[in-house]
Amino acid sequence: MSKNTRKKSPKTPTGKPAGAKTVSKARNTPKNTSKGASKKPAGAPGKTASAKTTKATVQKSTRSAGNKPAKASHKAASKPLRPISRRESVAPVMAAPKAQTAKPPVVTPPAAETPDFKTSAAGPRQPGLSEGAKAPAFRLPRDGGDSVSLGDFKGRKLVLFFYPRADTPGCTKEAIDFSRLSGAFAESNTAVLGVSADPLKAQEAFRDKHQLVTALVSDEQHEMLDAYGVWGEKSMYGRTFLGISRTTVLVGADGRIIRIWRNVKVDGHADEVLAVVRTL
Repeated sequence: MSKNTRKKSPKTPTGKPAGAKTVSKARNTPKNTSKGASKKPAGAPGKTASAKTTKATVQKSTRSAGNKPAKASHKAASKPLRPISRRESVAPVMAAPKAQTAKPPVVTPPAAETPDFKTSAAGPRQPGLSEGAKAPAFRLPRDGGDSVSLGDFKGRKLVLFFYPRADTPGCTKEAIDFSRLSGAFAESNTAVLGVSADPLKAQEAFRDKHQLVTALVSDEQHEMLDAYGVWGEKSMYGRTFLGISRTTVLVGADGRIIRIWRNVKVDGHADEVLAVVRTL
């Protein structure tokens, strides 16, 4: 090797590698760092990097938020809602049906009426009417314009059939049956009178319409009806009203009551009464 070459090459300690000094410096570096750490917290550099990362994330989120609208807390309607006018908002309330109280059906009492009596228009029901008792006296107008009384039938038997109303189905059948058997009753020395609260004009129309031959008595003031206990408050289908219970009374020739039929069923009733009369 020439002299010039030896001058230019760096001096290297004998027996030590060329990189040994560099390694030694690297090993001494932590000492310098730890020495400076007493003046400045060790975590400061990491905190700064974390803050920069957070700031960059916020800026990125802000840019993303500017491009996309924030999601709502609930799903938006698929179609825009049309504004409801005042008329539409009020109409359902006005059109709502009102609660209606159920009304009981109106029931027209049939011809055959239930004699569930409590009181009468003139006072309490007469409790003394019974078989064997003396028949209450009466004098009332009858069809044709005449009047009739209990004394008119002295010495003869008398059938009094009380019916609720003239020209109703049950009353019509009953009156026709007694008219049909009037001759048979006469043969047994027995008179027949039909009695109701209908006015005299209604009784005569009833007679003419069905060609009745039995006398029909009008007791509009309920004098005879109360005396015989056939007028009062009745109950039917949960409804109460005043009226006549269909009743038949058989009075003997001595003026005393022989037999009383209450709650009369029209079918066959006239024939039953005639059968009893014939046994006397």
